[in-house]
Amino acid sequence: METTTLTLRVPATVKEQLDKLADATHRSKSYLAGEAIRQYLELEVWQIGEIQQALKEADANDFASDDEVNAVVRKYAG
Repeated sequence: METTTLTLRVPATVKEQLDKLADATHRSKSYLAGEAIRQYLELEVWQIGEIQQALKEADANDFASDDEVNAVVRKYAG
């Protein structure tokens, strides 16, 4: 996988936590920061996709019926 360099500023406390985690896990700070960014982006892309799909459904008037909502309420209300 091709990599590139990214420089960023973080609060000193974040860097200290990263230093400690790198020591504890025997991983580089670069690896841990890259993994954190990758996971964040993966989650954000998923969330944006879900929101966009929900907006399409709302625009198409694709809502749960009263019966469907009541069935879910009954299921979890015990």
